Amino acid sequence: MLRSVVPGGAPGLGTGDISVSFASEGGALYAGILNAQASLQDILRMQILRLPGISSAAPMQVLVSRDRPDQPWVVAGSSQDNGVTRDRVYVANNDLGRRPRSAAVDVSDDARTAPAPAGFMRNRIEQRAPFGQGGPPVRIALHPEGTVYAAFESWQNATNGGGDLVNVTFDVVVTRDDSGGVGADPFQDLKDADDSAIGRRVATERVEKFNAFMGQERLGGDLTIAVDPTDAASVWVAWCDRVGASAGVGCILHIRHSSDFGQTWSGDVRTVTNAKNPALAANTDSLLGLAYQQFSSQGQWVTVLELTADDWQTPAERHVLHQAPANVPTARFLPYMGDYIRLLAVGRDFYGVFSGNNTPDPANFPEGVTYQRHADFVSHRLLDLDNVTQVPPSIDPFFYHRAA
Repeated sequence: MLRSVVPGGAPGLGTGDISVSFASEGGALYAGILNAQASLQDILRMQILRLPGISSAAPMQVLVSRDRPDQPWVVAGSSQDNGVTRDRVYVANNDLGRRPRSAAVDVSDDARTAPAPAGFMRNRIEQRAPFGQGGPPVRIALHPEGTVYAAFESWQNATNGGGDLVNVTFDVVVTRDDSGGVGADPFQDLKDADDSAIGRRVATERVEKFNAFMGQERLGGDLTIAVDPTDAASVWVAWCDRVGASAGVGCILHIRHSSDFGQTWSGDVRTVTNAKNPALAANTDSLLGLAYQQFSSQGQWVTVLELTADDWQTPAERHVLHQAPANVPTARFLPYMGDYIRLLAVGRDFYGVFSGNNTPDPANFPEGVTYQRHADFVSHRLLDLDNVTQVPPSIDPFFYHRAA
């Protein structure tokens, strides 16, 4: 059943950059959005939202509303306090109102029952002095026992690359909080061994060309982090850049692993060329999932899920979820498929969502698909509500589940 509970809807813009998370207990749903309808002039407004349960048909309650933050990323968990279950909610964002140290996390220790603003406190997690601002993505990984990691891209330089292109040099930085991000000095428990500053630099002097194109999609700002739910010391981070890319390669996806709470990091345990939108999650079997979208040499966008128990030392379990021509449909605006996708692990199972070409062709879905719209998979046609009139292909969201 479709429930239109998210605010927004300004003509031509509507709701952007949405992310959602359920608490581990109680069924409350939390969301972070950019609401164009509530914005001031051309500035999008970040809103943090709450819904008591999935069956509610009431609009989500606005807990926080603030101009200038970009790309809110919501992660929720539940904790026990004197026998009472409380929802601890994190909304990572690129707070452009606090440049240059724009990497930030809003945290509430009682998001389920407290009245708005539900105790949300802004925390600046970038402690060094970046160039101008940090990168758009700020990501969270929460361990069930309360250790929380945050990853961000610290821009070190940015130059005009011609037109809308921006040449960016950045460091990949991870911070950590051993008290759930609710103590006196949040996200300051991980320091760099090289300069003793807060935040461990996983990789330095990476290069990306923001707003360059690959398969009609813009590039720039790919980042994800995951922690093993059975071992808070084991954490992975992934990003995309152009360092070492040969001619014709748009960007390279890199994954690195730490087994000591982020203090030291491996070299790349996995790289994928011409890839974007990495998403990481680890299940209760310590199985790491990686989802990503790759622009193939055949001119297709290919969405892949890989599963590994040993950092790809042996061949990973690999699933091709979707593959379709990257030139259909013709891009009408950006992003084309989206600036990010998401992968979650719940117990032993993995759940994810991505966007892609919705042409109803079985060849596009090697492991099968079920549509919730009218489609003719024999003639490869999408159909309107009358189940007769043909409509052109577009970009749709797709949900998938890998059961244990």
